[in-house]
Formats: sequence, C-alpha cells, structure tokens
Amino acid sequence: MPRRKLVKKREVPADSKHNSELVTKFISSLMKRGKRSTAERTFYNSLDLIEKRTGQAGIQVFKQALSNVKPVLEVRPRRVGGATYQVPMEVRHERRAALAIRWILSNARARNEHTMQECLASELVAASKNEGGAMKKKEDTHRMAEANKAFAHYKW
Repeated sequence: MPRRKLVKKREVPADSKHNSELVTKFISSLMKRGKRSTAERTFYNSLDLIEKRTGQAGIQVFKQALSNVKPVLEVRPRRVGGATYQVPMEVRHERRAALAIRWILSNARARNEHTMQECLASELVAASKNEGGAMKKKEDTHRMAEANKAFAHYKW
C-alpha cells in the first residue's frame, strides 16, 4: 500500500453473456494457469446444469447463492498491551463478494463429483438453499464474531 496517493481501482469489464461484473470476477477466480476460455466454459456449463436440475434461471441461482454466502461480520486480530484479541468487525462490500466467491470455489473443488461443472453446480444450488460447505463457513465466521463481541470496543 503506497504512502503518497491512493491506488485507483481497476474497472472489471462485464461478461458478454450476462452483462455482469460479478460473473467476470467469479470466472477470474475460477481460472487456473490463465485458461480463461476453459473457466468460462466450466462456469456456463454449470449454469446450464443448474437450469436442468432446478428449472430456474442459472444466473438467478448464482446471484442468490452469492448473496446468501456473503458474510456481514468477521474477526480481525488486534494487539492491545501485549495481548492479541479477535475483534469483530463489519466486512467491506468488495471483500464480502470476494470471500463469498472464494468460499464457494474452495468448497466446490473439495466435492467428490465427476466434473468441475457438476461440483460447481451442486455447490451453487446448495448455497442458494442456505446449505453446503460455503454456508457452513459463513456461519462459522459469524459465530466466531458473535463469541468475541466482548472485544468490540477495541475496534478503531
């Protein structure tokens, strides 16, 4: 982080199919070794799988899953007088989306199904129904913040 001037945020281009910046960020996080076309194919095929399984629009299930997984609170360590406290703090809007994307992808990769399309589709459907590993991670984060509410006055 520079000391002199603020770093300008880069604009993320919206994807061509759904015209959404969130989809572009998700595909970029899904991508490995710079293979964007493979990541796009995986994502769009998983949305098609979701439409076949649930009968709902795949992009709607995706947006619902992300909004369900986004955390509101998290704990951050603060050193006060030689002791480290886990202080609950609100999560910034950009970080909420980034954490939700990260948790969904890590839990989709941990699933035992044949292809990544199936894993991703299953995790997105589960997250849209408030189930699955990503929702468990969010609930654990909120539970940790609730347990450390006594240290909230160390927030600055």
